[in-house]
Amino acid sequence: MSWVAILMGSESDWPVMQSTTAVLTDLGVKFEVKVTSAHRTPAGTQEFVTQAQTRGCGVFICAAGMAAHLAGAVAAHTVKPVIGVPIDSGPLQGLDALLSTVQMPGGIPVATVAVGKAGAKNAGYLAAQILSLGDEELAKRVAQDREDNRIKVEAQNESVQAALTKS
Repeated sequence: MSWVAILMGSESDWPVMQSTTAVLTDLGVKFEVKVTSAHRTPAGTQEFVTQAQTRGCGVFICAAGMAAHLAGAVAAHTVKPVIGVPIDSGPLQGLDALLSTVQMPGGIPVATVAVGKAGAKNAGYLAAQILSLGDEELAKRVAQDREDNRIKVEAQNESVQAALTKS
């Protein structure tokens, strides 16, 4: 079974990216987490990407704030799917990271999710959906998770409607 590599430009990204690992854990997807930088450790980043591919990595998730070049640097060294998570840091609260992550040149795609924890969570779901294309059991778990979320929202609606009828 393929696994997911989660790369972060800094340890300060970890509180956000724990949302990704929680989703992957819940769905039974194996992953590795590494702190590496497009700017401060470019050779190490390239080496990790190359080595991860040989070990069966199927999707890369890259989180970075501000200049946020990590996802692009990873995408330059692989044809595996790369998902960028812009981190809501710095004076622009993640807008700079969003623009840096999403503005990739043609031919080097990076799927970009929302800024911050919601994006980190969705990166986990998107990675699982990508891997589920070749894994029927994972596809079932992803579908069940979606169904569980639907049921939860319907129960919340019933609770609100019940509260309204009491008032």
